[in-house]
Amino acid sequence: MTAEPIRVLLADDEPMFLETVRLLVDADAGVEVVALARTGRQACELAERHRPDVAVVDVRMPDLDGVAATRRITALPNAPKVLILTTFDLDGVVHETLRAGASGFLLKDVPPDRLLDAIRTVAAGEALLAPTVTRRLIAEFIRAPTPNRPRRSLDRVTPREREVLALITRGLSNAEIEQVLHLSRHTVKTHIGHLMAKLAARDRAQLVIAGYEAGLAGP
Repeated sequence: MTAEPIRVLLADDEPMFLETVRLLVDADAGVEVVALARTGRQACELAERHRPDVAVVDVRMPDLDGVAATRRITALPNAPKVLILTTFDLDGVVHETLRAGASGFLLKDVPPDRLLDAIRTVAAGEALLAPTVTRRLIAEFIRAPTPNRPRRSLDRVTPREREVLALITRGLSNAEIEQVLHLSRHTVKTHIGHLMAKLAARDRAQLVIAGYEAGLAGP
C-alpha cells in the first residue's frame, strides 16, 4: 500500500518565493501542498481548516508574524509540525520560534533537496536546525548562562533518560545515541517517549530546549 503524501501548508508574504516552493514541493510524489498563506493570520486559519502535517512558515509576515503564527498553529488540536524557513539567521529569532513550538529552522538559501528532507524530518517528529544555527545555539548556552533563563526540572527523569536527553541536546541522532549508549533502537525510542511525556515536550526540538534549560548542553 502506498503511503499517504505529507500534507503541507506554505506561508510566506513573497508571491514568487511562495510559488517557487509550491512547485518544488508538488514535484515530489511523497509531499503535497494543501494550502498557501500570505499572512500569519491566514496561515493560522488555513492550518485549522486543512489540518496539514507540516506548516512551512516565514518569520516576517504581515498581520501576524511567524513567531505568533507558530504559537497559534502548534496550539491547535492534533497540531501540525512547524518548519521555519526564513532569511533571518538571528539567534533571538531562532529562540523565539523554537519556544513558540517550531520543530525546525532553516534558511531560505537551503538546497531544494534539503528542504524536502526537512519537511519529511519534522513530519516524522524529529527536530531540525540549520547546522550554523545549531552550533551557535550550543555555543551561546555554554558561554553565557543567565540567572533569568528558566531551568526545567529533571526530577522525574531517570539517570539513563538524562543521558539520552544530554545526547539529544548535543545534536546526536537516534542512531548515534544507540551507538554511544549501546542501546537498541526500540529502547532509545522508548526513552525519548518517556522524556517527552515527563518534560511536556511535543517533539524533539522541545526536548533540545529542555536540555538547554537543564544545563545539559555543556561537555
